[in-house]
Amino acid sequence: MSGEPELLTVAAAEAEMRLDRWLRRRFSGLSQGRIEKLLRTGQIRLNGSRAKANARLKPGQQIRVPPGTEEHGPARPAAAPAARVRAADVDDLKARVLYRDEWVLAIDKPPGLATQGGSGLSRHLDAMLDGLKFGAPERPRLVHRLDKDTSGVLLLGRSAQAAARLAEAFRQRSAHKLYWALVVGRPKLARGRIKLPLAKTGGPGFERMAADWQQGKPAVTLYATIEAVARKAAWLAMLPLTGRTHQLRAHCAEMGTPIVGDGKYGGAEAFFPGEFSRKLHLHARGIQLPHPKGSGTLTVFAPLPPHMAESWRLLGFDASRSLEADLALFEEVLAQT
Repeated sequence: MSGEPELLTVAAAEAEMRLDRWLRRRFSGLSQGRIEKLLRTGQIRLNGSRAKANARLKPGQQIRVPPGTEEHGPARPAAAPAARVRAADVDDLKARVLYRDEWVLAIDKPPGLATQGGSGLSRHLDAMLDGLKFGAPERPRLVHRLDKDTSGVLLLGRSAQAAARLAEAFRQRSAHKLYWALVVGRPKLARGRIKLPLAKTGGPGFERMAADWQQGKPAVTLYATIEAVARKAAWLAMLPLTGRTHQLRAHCAEMGTPIVGDGKYGGAEAFFPGEFSRKLHLHARGIQLPHPKGSGTLTVFAPLPPHMAESWRLLGFDASRSLEADLALFEEVLAQT
């Protein structure tokens, strides 16, 4: 390489992006391994200092890249279907708004809608965000994700500043995300802590998470049984203390109680016969975190989606519990574990 290092500035729209992801977007020829080496040797610097690949960016920061990096060319996204945005989808999302102020937008994401685009996905929430501005000068920004088949509360920042503060709350683990799930069978212990490291297995298109004490990343989930029908089914409240891919699904399966409708982790045993829906029975029931404006606490909860509400009815479960009651329950679980 020859020449002088180049200084590039982080744009407002790139706030909270990981440094390695930002580099891959800018320079399509840079592999993850190459990025890691350039960071490790200090050839790529953030605001003049060494940085790690997972550093979160802020608007206005400067990234120094070594001479010759531009030869890798501008990033070119892999070919993917053009995003499909239908007026009916945007109208449905507007009707699903759970909370809105000048900082935050919270929606009740329906099952079956992907949060972001990916291979083979032409319909996803990220493409619809321009329709959720509600008069704001900026489109709302995603600060966390839900799996495509998981329903429930999803928070968006209505500005770069709001998104940065919300993302910081998630990183500092001051955001408490509560999930409800219907599982096959009943956990041996009514409540407890699942501490089981997870690692990705399988090839492209068939990836899944599995317990791996040698190579897995730490994954911790608190759970409590709210109601059960003998040994047939149980309604669990779950509070993830880490945010691994498919963490709740993998942890439930490892307990021997796969989530109803989760064929990927539970196989044929994850489905009930008869009137029960075959959709995934996992719902982001609610979230509680410091409000990004700097004072007070934001608490948002979402009602069960229709397919889960029907399963609750068939099993005789009463879904009228409050989010506060479940959060109080986990104070007890934490004290006992």
